[in-house]
Amino acid sequence: MNSEVNQMILDALKQQEEPIERRDLLIFSGVLEIEEFNNALSYLESRGKIIINRKKVALPETVGYLTATIVRQGRGFSFAAPDQEGMDDIFIHEKYLKGAIPGDMVMLKNITAGGKGFSAEVDKILEKGSRLITGTVERPKIKAGRAYIMPDGMYSSHLRIVKGGELKSKEGDKVKAAVFYDQKEKRVYARVIKIYGKGDSAKVCADAIIDGYGIPVRFPVPVKHEAAMKAAQPITEQELAGRLDLTEEAIFTIDGADAKDLDDAISVKKLGKGWELGVHIADVSHYVTKGSRLDEEARQRGTSVYFADRVIPMLPVEISNGCCSLNAGTKKLTFSCIMTLNEKVELVDYRFEKSVIISKVRGVYSEVNAILDGSADDAIKEKYAPVYDSIFEAQELAEILKTKAKRRGELGIETTELRFVLDECGVCIDVSERERGAAEELIEQFMIMANGAAAVYAKSVGIPFVYRVHEAPDEEKLAALAELAAACGFQTRRIKDGVRQTDLAALIEKAKETKYAGLISTQVLRTMAKARYDPRPLGHFGLSLEDYCHFTSPIRRYPDTSIHRILSDLVSGVPIDKIQQRYEEFAAESAKLSSEYELRAVRAERDTEKCYAAEYMRAHLGEIYPGVVSGVTNKGIFVMIPNGIEGFVDLTAIEGTYFEYDGKTSTKDARSGRSFCIGDEVRIKAAAASVAMGQIDFVLQDE
Repeated sequence: MNSEVNQMILDALKQQEEPIERRDLLIFSGVLEIEEFNNALSYLESRGKIIINRKKVALPETVGYLTATIVRQGRGFSFAAPDQEGMDDIFIHEKYLKGAIPGDMVMLKNITAGGKGFSAEVDKILEKGSRLITGTVERPKIKAGRAYIMPDGMYSSHLRIVKGGELKSKEGDKVKAAVFYDQKEKRVYARVIKIYGKGDSAKVCADAIIDGYGIPVRFPVPVKHEAAMKAAQPITEQELAGRLDLTEEAIFTIDGADAKDLDDAISVKKLGKGWELGVHIADVSHYVTKGSRLDEEARQRGTSVYFADRVIPMLPVEISNGCCSLNAGTKKLTFSCIMTLNEKVELVDYRFEKSVIISKVRGVYSEVNAILDGSADDAIKEKYAPVYDSIFEAQELAEILKTKAKRRGELGIETTELRFVLDECGVCIDVSERERGAAEELIEQFMIMANGAAAVYAKSVGIPFVYRVHEAPDEEKLAALAELAAACGFQTRRIKDGVRQTDLAALIEKAKETKYAGLISTQVLRTMAKARYDPRPLGHFGLSLEDYCHFTSPIRRYPDTSIHRILSDLVSGVPIDKIQQRYEEFAAESAKLSSEYELRAVRAERDTEKCYAAEYMRAHLGEIYPGVVSGVTNKGIFVMIPNGIEGFVDLTAIEGTYFEYDGKTSTKDARSGRSFCIGDEVRIKAAAASVAMGQIDFVLQDE
């Protein structure tokens, strides 16, 4: 399909305020070949890009239509996510679905605004989704002989398994199923096609979640062969001759103790009152070349995905843990960002160069933190001797950068990240909140500097690029934040459309001194637009930076690999016009796919964490914990216990009570006057845990 002809037609339609005759569109668009024109119209109509009615053509929005994807289905209704940015999900009653189910791309019509949002009808299904789901088999005793699936993800109600479609599955099994719409009965059925195992194992649930999200686990044989060949290639003298030799510099890595894909190293020097900061990144684009099998596989994965019991890498281990990992004591090819900062840590100069390094030390966060807080033993000090002074210079620079970031309004949103410990059988035996020390913050600040410099460089020369963007929050979400913050007793005069980062940062800082710290931080995060990738430099609101990208992790993120490829051409002297021609379409596609696959990974990681948390709590049922109310709904409260696990207390199950939710932060029993507010301390007992559903139930334990 000729994408240029498609775009010519779309550009012409954008200038029309009403439908246009086909023959007039042919002339107005400038398309010369009528066969190409007709083929393009057929393709664009099939993709929902245009509407053709009685020989007239229009964009969907011109005639009140929208393309969307069905994302959730409940009992008697569904929700669709519009392709149009900024619109909330749209409600669709089941009688207007025309057989569409979650995952299907549809054309919507009769879009109506109501008190609770938009509603619509499905005009037609443009493209069916995979129609494969995962879930847990249930065989209710009250419905003998019938089997159901309680699906994971996009379905919020049970699906009946078609007669004969159980595939020997038993109660509680985690399964994969194909779903289909029965036109005669007007309902969705499921047919089991794969049994993973018992749903009370978080490991089994993780298998199902990974499969359900379509995350590729195994590398095809040709990809593995190509990776092995690339990794086995020696670094030639010819290759080294064209690179900046940094092998004598005090360069080192700092990562987690269990990390194997070491893709970034640092070097720090004091220059009188200023600094030279070097961030040296594995030169993945040297090994993963455009159009190669490795490149195509990485593009379809988008990112490495991290679970409690495994990592699903974007690149084969021969690349990620081998030739591209910056292991200490070994010559490695890198792409270096070398920055000069003045005494105010302002970026006064930078350069990007292909380089070769030898990392002097394989640093570990916990060990570097011990050095910085003075608790390191002699063995640690000896290990870090080659870079010992650099570590303290790096800390000094990082502290100044942190202070500067705070002044410019960087939002210090703190989120709870859990660390799971598994036994030899893969069962979760411990959970705790991950701790961040000075070393972790140091690396974060240096990576932000390099990422920002790469974005500034690309924008300054006008080349196609993949930016990391985070847009300002919209007015409606800010109003909701202001209402909630006011209910907690905070000043909200500045929390409105046009809010500055410093205003939100100030709100977060004030909340830290109160029991509402977690609530405000979480609500500010929800108020923000989702960070994503875009070929346009739209800025990063959360970091309060005009230009930002992801340059520093090409082993595990495809957008980083993409911009390494673009910048490699730039630093090698390829003319700007050639780079624009070569990468304009590539950058747009990489941004789109990378955003999609990042979202897929985040959802899969989140769902799996819930299963492991439930598996841990299942072994601690009946135990009593102190907790803090972390959320309030019309049915009950969420409570977080000290290890970071969150469970739900169903207040409607307490006899003789009638709790009324205020819609913001608290709920109160109309009969006894007892109330619960976010931030309140309570005592709970672990009552139930469903590993298959990733759900934990607490009950209140009165003093």
